[in-house]
Parts: sequence; C-alpha cells; structure tokens
Amino acid sequence: MDREQFLGEMQGGGSLDYELYLNTRALLACQKPFDQLCNRDELQFQVVHQVEELWMKLIAFTLLDVDEYMDKQQSHRVVTLLGRCHRTLRLMTAQLELLETMSPKEYQEIRLQLGNGSGQESPGFRVLMKMLPEVWRTFERVYLNGRGLTVEQIYNSRYTHDDAYAVAEALMELDEQFQKFRWCHILLIHRSIGMGSASLKGHSVDLLQTGAKHRFFPQLWEIRSKMTDAWGDTYGRVRGTLGPENRPREPAHDLEPVLPDDR
Repeated sequence: MDREQFLGEMQGGGSLDYELYLNTRALLACQKPFDQLCNRDELQFQVVHQVEELWMKLIAFTLLDVDEYMDKQQSHRVVTLLGRCHRTLRLMTAQLELLETMSPKEYQEIRLQLGNGSGQESPGFRVLMKMLPEVWRTFERVYLNGRGLTVEQIYNSRYTHDDAYAVAEALMELDEQFQKFRWCHILLIHRSIGMGSASLKGHSVDLLQTGAKHRFFPQLWEIRSKMTDAWGDTYGRVRGTLGPENRPREPAHDLEPVLPDDR
C-alpha cells in the first residue's frame, strides 16, 4: 500500500456534513503528527487515553442529570442513567486491554513523552473524584434523611426492594465498576513497567493501590458485612452442629442388588 496516501486520507477532508457535525478535522488532529510519533504504538496510547477522557466527560455530564433526578425522586430516570454510567465504565475497562499489546520497551519509550505528567492529572478523573461524594450527599438527603430511613433499614429491617433500594444498588454498581477500572489500570502498569517502579512523579507505582482501595459509597459496602455478621450469628444459634440424631438417614435398600449373570 501507499503509506503516505493513506496517512493523508486518515485525516479526512472535514467538509462533509458528518465531518462537520463531529468536528473530525479537530478530533483527528488531537494526536501527534505521524512523523513525530516516538514509535508505532504511541498513536494507540494517545487514542486510548483520549477516548477515556471522552468517556469520563460523558459520565460526569450524566451524573449531573442523575443528581438532579435524585433531587426530584425520579428514581426510574436515576437508575437508567446510572446504567449508562455502568456501561461506559465497562467500556473504559475493556479498552485498557489494547494497551497490553505494547511491549514493556515500547511503553517505556512512550512514557518518556509524558514529561512529568501522570494519569492522576486527568481532568475527567479529577472531576469524577469530586462529583461522586456529591452524588452520595444527594442520595443521603433525599432517600435517607428525606424519608426517615437508614441504609440498614433499606437493606434489612425495612427491606421492601423499593426505589430507594434500587437506586442504592445502582450506586453500588457504579462504585464497583469504578474500582474495577482502577484495578485493571494498576495491573496494566505493573505489567508494563513493573511493580516497584517509580512513577513520573517520583513515587512508587504501588502507591496507586492505596487509591484503588478507596470506596465512594462506603456505607453500601459496610452494610453487607454487618448483615453477614448478624445473620451468621443467627444461623449459628439456630442450626448448630448436626449431631448423629439429626443427620438424614441413608435410604433403605430392601432388595439385594441384582448382579449380572456372567455365565
């Protein structure tokens, strides 16, 4: 193939309606010029991370609507929109697999192009870290305090599988999917530059694991442990250990087994 011809066509013309609507001229110019890439994998590295920023922008924009619909107790809309966030996070996590096609050597070459930058400086990541606590405060104000409920009551003592429960579970899913994304990102870093390497900020990459243990909605995680502890004690008292007198009897066999005639 004529490499130069197709490299030129990849940028598009920018004059068709579809190109104008998506602003493809600007979009496809967001990556480094082909002749300035440090290696063949740098384009993939930039595209994946730029797309991640777009997905996080979509999640952040959606969470603004989620917050407003929670305030109005429009729970069906809340659950649907949180479902969109869940799917987006799954896409973000799946995309990381593309970066596993790079060798450690090529990853290191690209890493040097970042200067002192790191993923912690991602505008999408930073805004989500600020927004999710706000989402919880709205849930707490509207679905808990506004209804005279606690997380324990929603999940246990007054459990009815109502809209408060459905919204809480959707928030739990959001938290879980975000943690999966962070852990997959950590594993990618370990795979690419090792477990004890220094980050571009001079800190050990292992410090990223501390952030990955963070929970946005700890109350929703804790209620599960509390319920398990409570029910475990109940089961222990009620069931006890099965003694010989309580064990099920073996089925009776009144007839001897018929053996095949081997004559």
